Amino acid sequence: MADPKKPKAPTAKASKTAAVQPTTAKAKPAKATPAKAAASKAAAAPKTSPAPVARVQLRVGDPAPSFSATITDGSTLHSKDLLGKPVVVYFYPRDDTPGCTKEACGFRDAHADLRKAGAVVLGVSADPVKSHVKFTEKYQLPFALVSDSGASVAQAFGAWGEKVFMGRRYLGMHRMTFLIGADGKVARIWDTVKPETHAAEVLAAVRSS
Repeated sequence: MADPKKPKAPTAKASKTAAVQPTTAKAKPAKATPAKAAASKAAAAPKTSPAPVARVQLRVGDPAPSFSATITDGSTLHSKDLLGKPVVVYFYPRDDTPGCTKEACGFRDAHADLRKAGAVVLGVSADPVKSHVKFTEKYQLPFALVSDSGASVAQAFGAWGEKVFMGRRYLGMHRMTFLIGADGKVARIWDTVKPETHAAEVLAAVRSS
C-alpha cells in the first residue's frame, strides 16, 4: 500500500516537459534612424578622387614665376631679390622622409661648390616653418627651405597636382627641380629626379650654364 505522504514520482510526460527549456522571444531589430542610415550609406559609398588641378607647364626660356614666401629663419623671401644669380629651386614632398632626406643631404654636400658657382639653393615643400627648422637642424642644411603651406609657389611652377600611391589618388607636391638663370628665365627643368644623385646633376648644369 502506497504511503500517502510520499510524493509520487513524476510521470514520463511531466519529466519530458520539465527537460524542455523555455524559448526566449527574439528581439526585433531596431529600426535604423535617418541619421544612421545616411552614415551607413556614406561609409559604403566609394571615395571620390580629388578635383584635378591643371598643372602649369613651364618650358626652358620661360620667365620664372615670381613669389614671396616664408623661409626657415622666419623671414620673407622675395624671388625678385635673387635676380642676377642662378637659383636652384627644388620641390620635394615632405621633410625628414627617406627620399627627401637623401636629396637634401645631397644638396648640403654639394652646397659649397654650388655657392662657388654663384648659385642659390632653395628647397620647397608644404611643411610649416617649425618642421623646416627641425629638418634643417637635424641634417645641418646650409640653405633655406621655403614653407609653401598653401602650395601657391608649387602651383606657379607646376609642381603641385594629382598623385597616386597604392591606388589612392590625392593632391600633393611633385619632386621637381628648376634652374633659374641670372636673367630670371628657366634654364633647366628636371621632372624626373633620383634623390641620391640629383645634386651632382644640378651642380654640373650650374657650372655649364
